[in-house]
Amino acid sequence: MLDIKRIRQNPEELVSALKARNKNISLDEFLQQDEQYRKLIAQVDEKKALRNLTSKKIGQAKMKGADESETAAIMEEMRKLGDEITALDADIAELNAAIDLFVMTVPNYPSATTPIGVDESENIEQRRWGTPREFAWEPKPHWDIGTDLGILDFDTAAKISGARFTFYRGLGARLERAIINFFLNTHVASGYDEVYPPYMVTRATMTGTGQLPKFEDDAYKVDKDTFLIPTAEVPVTNMYREMILDGAKLPIRHCAYSTCFRAEAGSAGRDTRGLIRQHQFNKVEMVKISKPEQSYEELESMTASAEQVLQLLELPYRVISLCTGDLGFSAAKTYDVEVWMPSYGRYVEISSCSNCEDFQARRAGIRYRDNPKDKPQFVHTLNGSGVAVGRTVAAILENYQNDDGTVTIPEALVPYMGTDIIK
Repeated sequence: MLDIKRIRQNPEELVSALKARNKNISLDEFLQQDEQYRKLIAQVDEKKALRNLTSKKIGQAKMKGADESETAAIMEEMRKLGDEITALDADIAELNAAIDLFVMTVPNYPSATTPIGVDESENIEQRRWGTPREFAWEPKPHWDIGTDLGILDFDTAAKISGARFTFYRGLGARLERAIINFFLNTHVASGYDEVYPPYMVTRATMTGTGQLPKFEDDAYKVDKDTFLIPTAEVPVTNMYREMILDGAKLPIRHCAYSTCFRAEAGSAGRDTRGLIRQHQFNKVEMVKISKPEQSYEELESMTASAEQVLQLLELPYRVISLCTGDLGFSAAKTYDVEVWMPSYGRYVEISSCSNCEDFQARRAGIRYRDNPKDKPQFVHTLNGSGVAVGRTVAAILENYQNDDGTVTIPEALVPYMGTDIIK
């Protein structure tokens, strides 16, 4: 959520920020509503003060022995003030709802270091690691590899659940589980505190991290006020909702495994085959709560954590900085880590690490102070995939495939798998 005072003081800053995000939104109505809201608040305060004075007059009149007609007139004056206050409160509530809706549906300001660009074609590559493997044969896509080995079963999943679901079988299921444990163990060893969150959350929780109200169509509803999580970022960040944290204990660093559920309402026709874009998938998430002055250093280290697990798996990847036109709703700055996929002949996103600055913290009411008498300040929140498990399975199957149809297990996963090959 944006800071209303910041918008009020510098509306052109927000207009420019939205233009960089390819969004042309007029602020005229919002600024008029905000001005009217503040005027009505001042009027209500004035009338409440007058009502308090009038109330005192009644007591004074009775002490002086005033007759009933005199006190009745004062009581009538109080009643009229009460009616006027009630009417103004209704107008204020209506304006407040309109203002809240506006700030809840406007995306974050991009950071000063986020590249300006129209769309993903203008993202900027930061670095690459590893060299894509050259095959002496035409490499197969992971869905064919998994089907041929009997470890991925898309047809049965489609029969019982519909499109974009998968059964993992045998060593496929073990590979998925091995990757989850490998990721968690690696991140915990790097200083992250592991949590295992609920998969269902409330509407307030989804609102706190920016999924609602704007992206309700992409969410799976359990009932009117309960949703399946699209990522562990949602419950883990909201662990600290409406809290004032001790600044001495920041930054907080969590990692969490969860199954994620996404309707993918806006992705028709994209990556319809295989494991890249599923309605249900597993992911290990990293979440950080930090002081503002620490957050960009923490973003770099979070991205390095995502890179670390890919390096240990010896999977070639690149890191790109998303431009303003490709930036997510809550993010101020994002690095995407993209793994090399031989059958695609290109890099494919496997992790996205973002600094949301105080955007989510304002929505969720997460603040900190260094000393008990200090005024609480909003924290900065960060989140990143550490990394997507299904996409890692896909990357391993494609990058480690052999010409006889088998798949070699990366050395780092052998202790978790109990075998060095899938055949």
